[in-house]
Amino acid sequence: MTEFITIATFNFTHEIMVLKSILDHEGILYLFQNENLIAVDPLASFAYGGILLKVHPNDIEKVKEILDNLNSNLKIV
Repeated sequence: MTEFITIATFNFTHEIMVLKSILDHEGILYLFQNENLIAVDPLASFAYGGILLKVHPNDIEKVKEILDNLNSNLKIV
């Protein structure tokens, strides 16, 4: 996992649920660093710098495209 690169940061675990499903479906290997720690103590998110999405350098462009799609298609009501 040392060659994986941080591509995005999230504050809370509920923000990554849909993204995890999409990445699994696309077969992209990923790591959400600090996910379990912040699930137990959500306020620790700010102390540890959030939940870091790490992906292999070969998948960066595909994941950026997925993130852009999510940001443009999800509407908060």
